Amino acid sequence: MVESFLIDRRSQGLSPETIDFYTKKLKYFLKYCEGRALTQISQLTTDLIRRYVLELSETHNPGGVHACFRSLRSFLYWVEDEEIMPPGWKNPIRRVKAPKLPTEPIEPIHVEEIELLLKSCESNYSGARDKAMMLGLLDTGARAKEFLNINLEEVELATGSVMIRQGKGRKPRMVFLGRKTIRAIRAYLRVRRDNNPALWVSVHGDRMTYNALRCLLRRRAELVGLKSIPTPMIFGAHLH
Repeated sequence: MVESFLIDRRSQGLSPETIDFYTKKLKYFLKYCEGRALTQISQLTTDLIRRYVLELSETHNPGGVHACFRSLRSFLYWVEDEEIMPPGWKNPIRRVKAPKLPTEPIEPIHVEEIELLLKSCESNYSGARDKAMMLGLLDTGARAKEFLNINLEEVELATGSVMIRQGKGRKPRMVFLGRKTIRAIRAYLRVRRDNNPALWVSVHGDRMTYNALRCLLRRRAELVGLKSIPTPMIFGAHLH
């Protein structure tokens, strides 16, 4: 049944990342059911789902628990909508409240810290790239993955416009770069020697990954002695 659900999600054109999200999170529930010899959806109860959520909280943070719950809820709502179950079946998750998430605000990065990070960038390839990336994150406010998915052909340096083609929900939108960022990107492009269509490329000529972006921010922060390591999300927050 889970496999049929995933096939339906793929047929709707959801991104590979979203499919991977559903696949990984639902595996936790399948493993939980296997440990209790449950093989049929008709065996699921509201109490069992609540116990599953409680067990998750012992090994996952609140965000992880909520993600697993959302995946299971989407799956069981799909079962309900498909009318797979016999008449009279009631969706057990409808009576289970979603686990609460903490609502702590994200602490933005300070201007002084940004200046230190930018000054740490050398005049070599990685230094020019890192400076351009940090400025680009600040200007566009783009999510890390959509920022890393930008291709060279989607950037118009004459006007500073950048087309985000793979935004949330696969909805394209336009973002803009400031003059300082445009100059930094031009300096970065002058020292590139690869043919990769991606805008952001590693020293090996591969498209930069999320982990690589996190590592470069960590490396820069440690280099200038920042107490807190900025993440891509925090780096894209409003300046304080």
